[in-house]
Amino acid sequence: MRLKGVRHSRNVEDRRNTRGRSAGIGGVGVLIVLAIGYFAGIDVTPLLDDVAHPQPQTNTPLSAEERKAGEFSAAVLGTTEEVWSTVFAEQLGRQYTPPVLVLFSGVTQSPCGGANGATGPFYCPADRKAYLDTQFFATLSQQLGARGDFAAAYVIAHEVAHHVQNELGILGQVHQARQQASTREANALTVRLELQADCFSGVSARAVDGLLDAGDIDEALNAARKIGDDHLQKRAGRVPQPHTFTHGTSKQRASWFARGYDTGALQSCDTFAAKRL
Repeated sequence: MRLKGVRHSRNVEDRRNTRGRSAGIGGVGVLIVLAIGYFAGIDVTPLLDDVAHPQPQTNTPLSAEERKAGEFSAAVLGTTEEVWSTVFAEQLGRQYTPPVLVLFSGVTQSPCGGANGATGPFYCPADRKAYLDTQFFATLSQQLGARGDFAAAYVIAHEVAHHVQNELGILGQVHQARQQASTREANALTVRLELQADCFSGVSARAVDGLLDAGDIDEALNAARKIGDDHLQKRAGRVPQPHTFTHGTSKQRASWFARGYDTGALQSCDTFAAKRL
């Protein structure tokens, strides 16, 4: 992805020079860590040990690699701001308000709860911020096999897509529906929500076609496949259990990203109306 000369977003809150934590992440945080460990096949023992023995916060200068990751994230976020401002104006006739991207290292807090590197990137609708431990880029490449700068850009675009869903009122509607549903039904709704975010990511990728290198879309599609629920459960040594899926299969994630990229249209991303995913 050619980002030289691209405007860097100012909507970045960098917390990475403050590392560690002053308090444990609590019981709910432990459950989140265990759940992520189950679905992603990641050994979370060191993280649970940190919960039992919280470490004090320390101020540490950013490494050259961390600075590079921060600049990359700010540039990618800047492209999403340009893209969604245009898409909202042209396809919806309304103004787009971008999210803030919080960069952290190790652990941080949000209105949606505590977070650490094991939870992966996430969007919190309560404060309209996306959260990213930039070390996840290394996890994505080295542990999950999703290599390339556009694979990393896809991660940011996906979280921004959740913000788009929040702007459109979709997140609130799904949250209400989940409250009245069984666990199986709630998981199925979450799958449709995540696949729509993948499709929106494809829409934004099409809009920055002029910045893409050969192979970038293949990198994004590969990343989508590597974080499919079925692939992650197999990687963890388990037989995939479709009723527990919360993000969709590898095939579904790649397919919906491709649909957004091929059409560039928000209306093509209505996963909730789709009879088959």
